[in-house]
Amino acid sequence: MDRSVTRRRAIGITAAAAGLTLPLGGAARPEADLVTWRGQAMGAAASLQIHHTDRTAAERLVRQAVSELRRLEKIFSLYREDSALVALNRSGVLPSPPQELIFLLDECRRCWELTDGAFDPTVQALWTLYHEHFSKQGHDPAGPSAAALQAALDKVGFRRVAFDSNRIVLGRRGMGLTLNGIAQGYATDRIVAILRAGGIERSLVDMGESRAVGSRDEGAPWRVGIADPDAPERLGETLEIVDRAVATSGAYGFRFDPGGRFNHLLDPNSGASARLYKSVTVIARTATEADGLSTAFSLLPQERIEWALRMLQDGQVRLTTALGERMVLSAQGA
Repeated sequence: MDRSVTRRRAIGITAAAAGLTLPLGGAARPEADLVTWRGQAMGAAASLQIHHTDRTAAERLVRQAVSELRRLEKIFSLYREDSALVALNRSGVLPSPPQELIFLLDECRRCWELTDGAFDPTVQALWTLYHEHFSKQGHDPAGPSAAALQAALDKVGFRRVAFDSNRIVLGRRGMGLTLNGIAQGYATDRIVAILRAGGIERSLVDMGESRAVGSRDEGAPWRVGIADPDAPERLGETLEIVDRAVATSGAYGFRFDPGGRFNHLLDPNSGASARLYKSVTVIARTATEADGLSTAFSLLPQERIEWALRMLQDGQVRLTTALGERMVLSAQGA
């Protein structure tokens, strides 16, 4: 897989230890040290900023966060040949899998069941089909043939994946998993856990999906920007959140063809790309949940999304329909 496809956004952390205000637009408290790190993480440009009265403690948290991201890449990445996921896809079996991979597959199953299979990590076979088709010289702009599409669909179906703490088995030759629809959210949650364990009470963590811990200074909510789906380089909407996570999926994220008819949000039942909405944003308790649901909800009609929210008894979804209409759905109804 092209590395640029897996993470194309900058990711970052802004955090402060207990009792410290966050210098958003202002000066930090004089007793607080700022420790900054910039580099690459999860396939994207990354920056970490931690404000702390103990510089040594802040530096330790930065090292822990970076180390955790590197570790997770070696489990979930599709572009690292040494990752556990690549090893599984290559052979179809992975003995003694990392516990994080089992945990995330459990989360995938939960999301798969809640959305009647709209979330399905076995769509990697479809992704490969479209990627290879549109990479060829002289390809048919109408997409792969019906026979090729059916052959790929025969390799899709999460019910064919068996897993426990001892091993993971893909039930059909040529099947493959992609966790790109949920792993960034999980990475965000893992970094939040590290920061909280280190005494951080206020932070905004963005590993491709955002999660707020506590509030900003003086109780103000965090502000998270949502891209305009018609011009993703522009800000379309700003959300205010406290102790919540936000994830957005949209066809603009990646398109296989210049015309944008075929995008990365693939229906595991038909093999077609999502077209109901220009953008789907989910606000949830964890970034893992928000990430997985924003992927699945891109394929579901409004009434099915509302049903899922009622089952969860939590969450909010903000939609921009194919016609440009904006809608807000919640567990209590639209």
